[in-house]
Amino acid sequence: MSDSESRTPPIPEPRTASGIEIPERITPDMLRHPDPGTPGEPPYTRGIFPNGYRGRLWTFRQYSGFGTAEDTNARYRFLLESGQTGLSVALDLPTQCGFDPNDPMARSEVGKVGVSLSSLAEAEILFDGIDLSGISTSFTINGTAAIVYAMYCAVADKQGVPREKLTGTIQNDILKEYVARGTWIFPVRPSMRLISDTILFSNRETPRFNPISIAGAHVRDAGATAVEELGYTLANGLAYVEELIRRGGDAAKFANRLSFFFYVHMDFFEEICKFRAARRLWAALLEERFDITDPKAQRFRFGVVCGGSSLTAAQPYNNIVRVGIETLAATLGGAQSIFTCAYDEAFQIPTEFSAEIALRTQQIIAYESGISKIVDPLGGSHYVEWLTDKMEEETRRVIEEIDEYGGVEKAIEDGYLQARIAERAHERKQMVDKGETVIVGQNYFRRDDQTDDFGEVFKVDPQAAQRVQEKYQRVMAERDSAKVEQTLKALERAAAKDDENLMPYLIDCCHAYATVGEMVATLKLQWGEFQEPIRL
Repeated sequence: MSDSESRTPPIPEPRTASGIEIPERITPDMLRHPDPGTPGEPPYTRGIFPNGYRGRLWTFRQYSGFGTAEDTNARYRFLLESGQTGLSVALDLPTQCGFDPNDPMARSEVGKVGVSLSSLAEAEILFDGIDLSGISTSFTINGTAAIVYAMYCAVADKQGVPREKLTGTIQNDILKEYVARGTWIFPVRPSMRLISDTILFSNRETPRFNPISIAGAHVRDAGATAVEELGYTLANGLAYVEELIRRGGDAAKFANRLSFFFYVHMDFFEEICKFRAARRLWAALLEERFDITDPKAQRFRFGVVCGGSSLTAAQPYNNIVRVGIETLAATLGGAQSIFTCAYDEAFQIPTEFSAEIALRTQQIIAYESGISKIVDPLGGSHYVEWLTDKMEEETRRVIEEIDEYGGVEKAIEDGYLQARIAERAHERKQMVDKGETVIVGQNYFRRDDQTDDFGEVFKVDPQAAQRVQEKYQRVMAERDSAKVEQTLKALERAAAKDDENLMPYLIDCCHAYATVGEMVATLKLQWGEFQEPIRL
């Protein structure tokens, strides 16, 4: 009998994963908001729509992309045929970091963690046979978000789809890249300018498209607690609003297209209350700081990932249960879009088999559980309303700490937020290693003879990177080089002017088949690169 099997796990401490102490029982007099309000009405504690999921279910997505555009297009068709209702595009690291596939920095990573998308030619293949007017497409992309968005607009132009019919989201949240994920390219201030360009352009040209998804997800997976995830995310959101107002944007108009993105972890009630508190707090902050009172502009729309760092490689089939619990929390919290991780996503790109189970998890909850039949079924629960109050209070404290430091941008440039998250990640790891946090199958309930059956092993075609290189060379040989040079020069001149919106120039570059690497290199000439701060 192994040590992890023989020892008894500790009784769970009466506190949430964020450290909020939980009383043995909650009574009505302990509630700051005993009446949580009405669904669909400010401050939206109980949801942003009066009829919840009765009018429309959340969007079912699976984060997917690998190898070549042809490989990924085939996976998208499989998922859509299986009942997925929106696409979620995973891009490889070269595309995310602004390198073409022939760059020495990129060659070993082409197609590894997502699909290679170096030019409009690849994007046309990626969406071949998929009507962009009838599908919502989400891109997890940040450093090159404006370029990928320009590429998507160009594909729509090629398909003859009016831009105003495009729906979907680009993540486009560079602030959290600096503190958690690392796919930054340019310094903070020109990056903020580029994000503002995409939002202001999208408000005019693609009014149904979300030009930003302010993401706490990666901050959470990097180590932050649920409270910190929410606090840092809302602080970033406020920074974007300030920048857009500085650029002369219509606050009520652009606020209506802001969206958010989170991870859902395993503390069931804390996750539900995180989302309820987020809606209420965001509406309050917009009114307090910017006098935004339009009810539609105050609505907090968000998508989630169920999985991430809560998944384990040990006893991987346990992850199916974890994702099911997290999906229940997401739906009870009122998410508009859900991506469920496959059980094998802790260690590989999902297979079709594991991806289908993840999608079926959402479908079973949507169509068999009865959750979608009633709006905010937990509303009025003493514990849920009390914990919602506590999450709101603690999140405000996090935002106030950042304000006192000098704001998000200064905190990032100084490395303050990065250090905070690293400390929290270290604490989390120590708690698991010491057995204070129970992870079933990993630090408790293991057997001496345990072999972690991973099931089917996904393998990227070893020739995929070579095929990407060959297609890249064909594009370079067949395109109009003079047109490429002309559009890149125009982009460079526009980048030198702070008041010029770069989106039309990026779309022109895409139509000329300029590559991601070429567009990034052109912008680097004007802006340079971000230098990561070091704090000891």
